Formats: sequence, structure tokens, C-alpha cells
Amino acid sequence: MKILSSTVLSLGLVGLVATGASAFSARDGSRVNPVSDAVFEVVPKAGGLGRNYWCAAGDYAQRALKSPWEAHLYISRSRGASETTNRRSAVQFTLQPSLAGSPPTGAFGSVNALARGDNMRVRDAFNLCNQLPVGF
Repeated sequence: MKILSSTVLSLGLVGLVATGASAFSARDGSRVNPVSDAVFEVVPKAGGLGRNYWCAAGDYAQRALKSPWEAHLYISRSRGASETTNRRSAVQFTLQPSLAGSPPTGAFGSVNALARGDNMRVRDAFNLCNQLPVGF
């Protein structure tokens, strides 16, 4: 009985570690979860602004994926319900332009637009993490 209990406990802990390892916490507290090998989803804290999405995407691309600073992040799916959590607001990003409709590099109207095809360099997205909140 003790061996069975130890085995079940061990498998449960391995499951918890595996689940926690797939999520990434960005510097601003947003969560980043892989959707596929090429797409990841940013789920900000409540009331996230455009810069929160881009900051988390840049942070994940640089620290977790080890992407070069000059690589481009693309929005593959605009703001909508999360596929990886039960949250209502998430944006999906990729480093592959073909998954974002092959937009021209450097194309975006505004940081807050979060439209499919919007893109910016990893460095520029990461630098949005260093901006003070509005009204500070």
C-alpha cells in the first residue's frame, strides 16, 4: 500500500511540475502559454493594455525562446478569449510571419490595436516593459 501511495504521489507531483513548466510569467505579471510549437498566448492581468501584451510577448521571446533582439514578433490572433485559460482576454503571437498572414515587417497602427499581422522587433516589445504606467 505504501509503495502504491508513493507512486501515485510521485506521478501527481510530476504532473504538477509539467503543467507549471509550460506557463511563463513575464516581468509585468502576465502569463504566457504555448498554443503550439510556433504560437504562444499572452494572458495579462485584469485590465491589460496593449503594452502589457507586447511586453510579455517580447519577454517570452527573448528569455524563454532565446530569440535574437532583432527578430520580429507577429500577432497571429487578435484579442479574444484565451485558448489556454478561462480568461476572456488574450492575444496570440508568433515569430513566423506566415502564421500572421505574411504582413510587411514593422507594420502596426498602434501598440493598443493588437490586430492580426501587427508586428515589432523583440527588442521594441521588451522595451515596453520599462514604461511607467499611465498616470504615474
